Order: sequence, then C-alpha cells, then structure tokens
Amino acid sequence: MPIRRKAVQSYYKVDYKKGTISRTNKFCPRCKGSFLAKHKDRKSCGLCGYTEF
Repeated sequence: MPIRRKAVQSYYKVDYKKGTISRTNKFCPRCKGSFLAKHKDRKSCGLCGYTEF
C-alpha cells in the first residue's frame, strides 16, 4: 500500500537546507503516540477521545 504524500506532508515539515524534520501537529498527552487532529474549533485525538478547545 503506497503512502499518500499529502498525508505525510501534513504531519511533518522538512527543511532540506538545514537537514531537519519538525512535527506540525501536537502529540496526544494521554496516548503519547498519536497526533491531535486539527479541526476548526478544537484539536482532538482519534484513539482516546482527548480534546483541546
């Protein structure tokens, strides 16, 4: 199954000149392994249901 390029680019920002990779979304403080999804008015975790407003 090929990796969708847009999905990967939405989670990480690559700086080719410096050679660094940074994360664009926050990690879930409960799960500590999944990213928080960005919505218009909140950030939420799909695994445990944690939500930030």
